[in-house]
Amino acid sequence: MEFEAVIGLEVHAQLLTRSKMFCGCSAEYAGAPPNTHVCPVCLGMPGSLPIINRQAVEMTLLTALALHCDIPTFSKFDRKNYHYPDLMKGYQISQYDLPLSRNGYIVIDEAGTRVGIRRVHLEEDTAKVFHVDGASLIDVNRAGVPLMEIVSEPELHSGEDARAYAAKLRQILRYLGVCSGDMEKGALRVEPNISLRPRGATELARTRTEIKNLNSLRALAQAVEYEITRQRKILEAGGTIAQETMGWDEARGVTVPQRSKEEAHDYRYFPEPDLPRLEISRAWVEALRARLPELPDETRARLMRDDGLSAYDASVIAAEKEIAAYYDRAVEAGQARGVDAKTIAHWVTGELFRLMKETGDEIGAVKIAPAQIVDLMALVHTGALSHTMAKSVFEAMYATGRDAHVIVAEKGLAQISDRAALQAIVQKVIAENPKPVAEYLAGKTATAKFLIGQVMKASKGQANPALVNELLVEQLQALTR
Repeated sequence: MEFEAVIGLEVHAQLLTRSKMFCGCSAEYAGAPPNTHVCPVCLGMPGSLPIINRQAVEMTLLTALALHCDIPTFSKFDRKNYHYPDLMKGYQISQYDLPLSRNGYIVIDEAGTRVGIRRVHLEEDTAKVFHVDGASLIDVNRAGVPLMEIVSEPELHSGEDARAYAAKLRQILRYLGVCSGDMEKGALRVEPNISLRPRGATELARTRTEIKNLNSLRALAQAVEYEITRQRKILEAGGTIAQETMGWDEARGVTVPQRSKEEAHDYRYFPEPDLPRLEISRAWVEALRARLPELPDETRARLMRDDGLSAYDASVIAAEKEIAAYYDRAVEAGQARGVDAKTIAHWVTGELFRLMKETGDEIGAVKIAPAQIVDLMALVHTGALSHTMAKSVFEAMYATGRDAHVIVAEKGLAQISDRAALQAIVQKVIAENPKPVAEYLAGKTATAKFLIGQVMKASKGQANPALVNELLVEQLQALTR
């Protein structure tokens, strides 16, 4: 019997609010000493009362709108009861039957593949447990940080599908500015639920496994593929799949059981008695809809339509909101200097990305302003610099942030475009290389490249290549008369 994998993803995204979900403690806890961003509310002390963070609700609704979800007229919070050391109160304030949104979708590839979004809801994050020298230590700084959960429909079928879904969702969240998307730091945690069913069947399998807290897209794809293979082997041998929560052992490349997997009834959900029902007016929803920025697919389509970029270049530039904004500012500056968008895209996706990769810089750390790139390209456009020289200047600009014309003047890199000066160099090269000249005159025209190279060498790379080629052909043809 052939089996088909059925995969649904739960994605937990920490929201970029200044304060926590139900109290005034700072949510910016990274690097802070343990247990310093705490108060009676996030410590779960008796008598403390939660207050809803409006910005967290708006960020969740904004995300839901970006994912084409339906927004109800009211919502509520619930208590999700379970007992782990990282849950201070013995329950988590979450949402169950009346979440902030339902029934959306996300397009995960250029082919237009849609994956359904079951719900986007809001809850609080837990504390963090550290195991040190045989002891278990609790840091409560993370407890209560707003955590948005995005649950997909079980419509994915491979590790690559899961990776593509998570990558696209991360991209949208970063465009919206609601989550950093930093998986290594736990700001975005992805948990796939995986089951297998006979190929062609429509019903979902009764048992499934969940892989907890994967911290990279690569780990997500690998863990899902491993788990699919593991379950297939069990089923083909006539065994049954245990409903378990699994962990991913990165070093060994295997999933390992952590505990039996809970069902909804195990959590004994009931309405949070200390929080009122949320009324969501249509005016509020429409005001949030008006705040939606241009999203990645819209940016990509605009770059192809308005700037004439290839699908590849448009996708690369649209991959990050900050890069797209950087490129847009460069294009705006280029319009006044006669530098076209395709040329700008070539430099951004080529030289700029190469240096960013070599240095590990994010776009925000780049010292070159968009207008400075345009100034450099204008020097190439007017013939003041060759493309090769421009690359050297660009590297110096990247390292120092100084303007192109300053570096050109300091290094004496101005391109030689004076016809008489280049003609003298060409004549000297022809006189010093009789054999290649004779080969060219005998019909071996490829030797012209060697002669051009000698001219460029004699001019220390500063000769205008197009003019060199023109003058060399003129001089060589004159020898045949």
